[in-house]
Amino acid sequence: MEAIVKTDFNFPGQTSHYVGKVRDVYSINDQYLVMVVSDRISAFDVVLPKGIPFKGQVLNQIAAGFLDATADILPNWKIAVPDPMVTIGHKCEPFKVEMVIRGYLSGHAWREYKAGKRTICGVEMPDGMVENQKFPQPIITPTTKAAEGHDEDISKDEIIAKGIVSREDYEQLEAYTRAIFQRGSEIAAKMGLILVDTKYEFGKKDGKIYLMDEIHTPDSSRYFYAEGYQERLEAGQKQKQLSKEFVREWLMANGFQGQEGQQVPEMTDDIVNGITERYIELYENITGEKFEKAEDTDISARIERNVKAFLQSL
Repeated sequence: MEAIVKTDFNFPGQTSHYVGKVRDVYSINDQYLVMVVSDRISAFDVVLPKGIPFKGQVLNQIAAGFLDATADILPNWKIAVPDPMVTIGHKCEPFKVEMVIRGYLSGHAWREYKAGKRTICGVEMPDGMVENQKFPQPIITPTTKAAEGHDEDISKDEIIAKGIVSREDYEQLEAYTRAIFQRGSEIAAKMGLILVDTKYEFGKKDGKIYLMDEIHTPDSSRYFYAEGYQERLEAGQKQKQLSKEFVREWLMANGFQGQEGQQVPEMTDDIVNGITERYIELYENITGEKFEKAEDTDISARIERNVKAFLQSL
C-alpha cells in the first residue's frame, strides 16, 4: 500500500505552497486553496518517519462530511472534494487563534486541573471534578496560533486587549464555536459516541467569517464511546477513546514523548498496517459508512489529474 508523505505539485495559477505537519496547501491565484491531506502522521509535535496508507483519505472525507453538516450554521471554506485526499476551497485571512471547546474534563484541561489549577484561559472550572467528567456547560479555552512551536493558552480578555481579534468578531467566533460543537455532539450521539473536545479555525473573506480547515476528525477531536462511559467514570477507569490517542500511547510505551534525545521507535509494517486499520475503524464509527479505499496505484498522478480537471472548471 502506498502512502503519500510528500507532494510537490505545480498547479495552474499556483502562487505559493505551504507544508504543514500533515497537510500540503497550494494557493491558486491567491483566491483558492488546494489542501492535500497527506498520509503523514504527527504526535508530540513530531512528524513520524513513515506515512499511514489511507489516513489522508480518512481525515479528508470525515472533515468534508462535517463541513457539509454544519454549513447552515455559518459559511465554510470548502468548495469541492475533487479527490479523496483533497479539498479545494476559498482562501481566507485566518484569525490568529484556535477556538478549543471542551465538553468534558480531559487531556490538557485535566492535566492543569490535577496540578491544582481551577482556571484555564480565564475560564473557571468547578471544584471536586474527576477526570473525564462532563462540565456543567462546555468551556471555550482558546490558544494562540503559533507559526512555529507550541500553541499557547490565552484568555478571551487577552485576545481582545492585544487586538488579536476584535470584541465583536470574538464574540461571534464563540457563538459559532458553541453551535458547531452542539451539532457535532448531536451527530456523535447518533453514532453512540461522545464528542469530548475539539478545535476550530476561522477566517474572514470579503468581511464575512468562514469556518476553515478540518473539523471533527479524530486528529482534531477526542471522542469517547457512550456505552459504558458512566460506569467507567464511576469506577475511575480510563474511557474507551476514538482518537489518535492510541498512537501516542504506543510511542510512550516505547519511550518516546517528543523530547530531545529520544528516538522514534521502529515503525514496522505491522505497526503501520495496524494504524491504517484503526483509522479506517475511526472513519466507520464516526460516519456510520463503510470505508471505500481509493485507487492506490500512483496516487500522486491521480491527485494531480483530479485537481487540474477541477481547477479548469472554476
